[in-house]
Amino acid sequence: MSGLRRITEVIRHREGGDPSTTRKSPGLTDFAPIILERGVTHDPEFENWANKVWSLGAGLGAEVSLKDFRKDIVLELHNEAGQVVLAYKIYRCWVSEYEVMPDLDANANAVAIEHITLENEGWERDPSVKEPVEPSFKKS
Repeated sequence: MSGLRRITEVIRHREGGDPSTTRKSPGLTDFAPIILERGVTHDPEFENWANKVWSLGAGLGAEVSLKDFRKDIVLELHNEAGQVVLAYKIYRCWVSEYEVMPDLDANANAVAIEHITLENEGWERDPSVKEPVEPSFKKS
């Protein structure tokens, strides 16, 4: 998975009485696409979601499922004990790119990976997820 990143445009302006100094203000904020990767499997979930944006043979005017092509998702980060350490809510995601099969090269030492690129309209940390208590081990 790629990282969560947001970028806020910087707007530079000058005030009338101070022509030699530039002031900076925040402009539009954009949320970078998120890339999810996994080994090629028989699980059709990536393909099913990607097909909601465009599907071959769906019929004229039915190529896009405007009703449900966007999804809110939750990203959870787990520690080695399987406890949720952090969680982020990611809003209004949709698949802008879907790679079913990578380039196949018989001379390469690689695994077949599929990926989807998710456009999103923002994310926030889930404040209900608290730092987990590490288990204590007793010496015998």
